[in-house]
Parts: sequence; C-alpha cells; structure tokens
Amino acid sequence: MSSNPAIAQPDSAPGPAILCVDDEPNILSALRRLFRSQGYRVHTAESARAGLELLEREPVDLVISDMRMPEMNGADFLEIVRARWPATLRLLLTGYADVQSILGAINRGEIYRYITKPWDDSDILLVVRHALERVALEKDKARLEALTLAQNESLRELNATLEQKVEQRTGEVMAANERLKNNFLTSIKIFSSLIEMRGGALVGHSRRVAELARLIASRMGLPAREVQDLFIAGLLHEIGKIGFSDDLLRMPVSLLKGDYLGQYRKYPLLGEQLLMPLDELHEVARIIRSHKERFDGEGFPDALAGFDIPLGARILAVASDFYSLQVGMLTQASVDGEHAAELVAASRGKRYDPAVVEAFYGIRIGKPIAEKVAELSLPVAKLAPGMRMSRDLVTRDGALLLSADHVLSTRLIAQIADFEHRSGETFVLHVRQEK
Repeated sequence: MSSNPAIAQPDSAPGPAILCVDDEPNILSALRRLFRSQGYRVHTAESARAGLELLEREPVDLVISDMRMPEMNGADFLEIVRARWPATLRLLLTGYADVQSILGAINRGEIYRYITKPWDDSDILLVVRHALERVALEKDKARLEALTLAQNESLRELNATLEQKVEQRTGEVMAANERLKNNFLTSIKIFSSLIEMRGGALVGHSRRVAELARLIASRMGLPAREVQDLFIAGLLHEIGKIGFSDDLLRMPVSLLKGDYLGQYRKYPLLGEQLLMPLDELHEVARIIRSHKERFDGEGFPDALAGFDIPLGARILAVASDFYSLQVGMLTQASVDGEHAAELVAASRGKRYDPAVVEAFYGIRIGKPIAEKVAELSLPVAKLAPGMRMSRDLVTRDGALLLSADHVLSTRLIAQIADFEHRSGETFVLHVRQEK
C-alpha cells in the first residue's frame, strides 16, 4: 500500500480487472486480499480522482466504489465512470442505509448492485462473479452487433447473389438475436436470485411466482409479449425491498406497524423507480407498481379498484400472495398449498379479480394450459453436447443453475456433474427432443 493516498495501486495478476476505490486503506487492503485469492487483477485507489487517473491508463472490467469519500462521493464518481467508460460495470459500497442516496446513485451511475459494510466475503464474491459474467455477456452482445453490421454490409456488396445470401445471413442474425434475448432473460433471473440472497428460505420464491403468473396469463389468452413482461415482473416484483433492514425483511406483513408499515407500503413505488430507466422494462415497472392494489380499492400505493388496475398486476397479486402465504411472508403462520389456494378463493372480488382467481384454479386442478414442448428427462450421465435445455435447472432450495434454452457443452456437463457430486443432489435435466 502506497503512503500517498492520491496514487492508485495496480496489480499485475492474470484474470479480469477490478478497481476498488475507498478512502480507508484497511478496506482497500481487505478487498485486495479477497479478490486476489480468486485470481482477479486488483487495482486500488484511495480517492475518486486517483481512480479516474487509473482508468485513463488501465482497462478495467469492474469498479467497486465507496459511497462516502472526501472531495468526490461514490455517486458522483460512478456517474463519471458510466459516462466515460460505459462498458465498465459499477458496484457501490456503502456503510449506511440511506435509500434515497442509494437510489440516486443507481439512477445516475446505473450501478449493477450496492453492497453494505460490513460485507460477507462469500456474498461479495458471488456478486462480483455474476457482475463479471454480465460484463462478458455485454462484450458478447457488442461483438454480435458488430457482426450483424458487417453481415448487412456484405449483403449490400453481394447483390448478384442476394437471395441466397439473405437466407444465409438472416438465419445467423436470428440466432444471434435469440441468444441476446436468452442472455437478457438469464441476466434478469440471476439478478432476481441476488435480490433473494438476503432472504435465506425465500430463495426461489420470485421464480415460482413468475412461473405461476406466466401460466395464469397464458390461460387467460394474453399476447406473448405481455406474458413475457409479466414473467419478468414476477422475477423482479420484490426489487423495491432492496433497501429493507434484515428485521423488516423477516417480519410478516400482518405484524407490521408504524415506520415499518410505512416503508413496506412504499416498496412497489421504489421497484417502479429502479426499473424506469430501462426502456424495455417500462411495462414491467407499471405492473410492479400496482401489484399490491386490491380489486375492492383498498390496496396501495394508488388505491386503484377493479379494472383500473393493470391486468398484469391483478395476475401478479394472486401468484405472489399464493406463495407468500406458504412461506410466512403475509401472516405469522405459514400454510400449505391447499389452504393458501382456499384463502385466495375466499378473497375473490375483494382482494383479487374473480376472473384471475378462476384461471388460477383452472391451473390448480390440472386443466391443459398450452401445448407442451417435446422434451426428454435425463440424468447427468445421459447428457450430450449440443442438447438444449427446455426448462430452468434449479437446486432443491430454488437457486438457479442453468436457464432454459441454454445449449450444453462438454465443459458445462462436467461442471453439472461436479456440482451434483459435491452437493449430494441428484439432478434430472429437461432437454428439448429434436424431431
């Protein structure tokens, strides 16, 4: 560690490059030791100015900045980083729970995640690993977009064989766009899992809510785009709780009062605010804002009633409450699935849209919903490179390992087998059956 706080400290180790910016040398030393042990190249800077100077000289994949620093705070620093090095992913390190300041930093610097001090080493390593995976996805996206531009130029130059070239290139572009779409959805699923990390027993809750909401929407005949928006809203519907204290997260809604109840009633609004900067998620944000409204007008935050509530929000309300009742998020005592379904049915016309409840019960009694994908259920030993996943692969406690539509490779199959051996679980993977 240099004695001069204005000089950034580089690290020549191999691997992705991380820049840690904090005015406390002991914090920088701890982060440096932690990340170097994982094979990352670690740079440190004891001020925002020193961090900017280093970024001028060195390529960096990920920046972790403290919020409170002299001369320039973390929000201002990350806003500059976003403007000048948009491909560098940004994390905020904060020692205080000022939700408005954190929201400002998220919106101005478009940060990927904020981390509170003191941190848990395992948690911060997982956040950084997923963040760097996202950086890799963004680089792949840029490469694919550049490839698409080059292909379009080639089509214009090869006018003599236009029809043949169009067919060839169109197939490649469609495949690239499909990969981008799948990568986007996978990123959202990963982010949803990160949101739930503080919940312990709630791991997988949002994924189950999203899947049930998707099934209800499909049964009610919603267009494909609206079904996808609702699925994403299910994955992210609790994002507004990101600033909640541990005590508030653990407390059932029926026991909330005073300041805790006031904070809880604001989380749909905070969820909408966090997603509004993303054009693709505006409809998702609208659903999340209204998913705690009641059909009788007694809900929040806008006291909407009946069909003034967006249909997606009416569907998400049923799916969310059905699973929340089973894990003790709404009432002090959790209930089983049958009792939860009965409680949902008892509130039709009051808390829930009767048409949504009817569709929900159609799913509960096992009526066909849509044509199923032809698939095979295989143990790990029967997997082969080139197979495509037809469903998400999750652990027994609900953690996402692989997303649907992922194409298996030899290396990936070996990793699944290794995880199966170390965890003691036995996986059955669902893959598409090729015709």
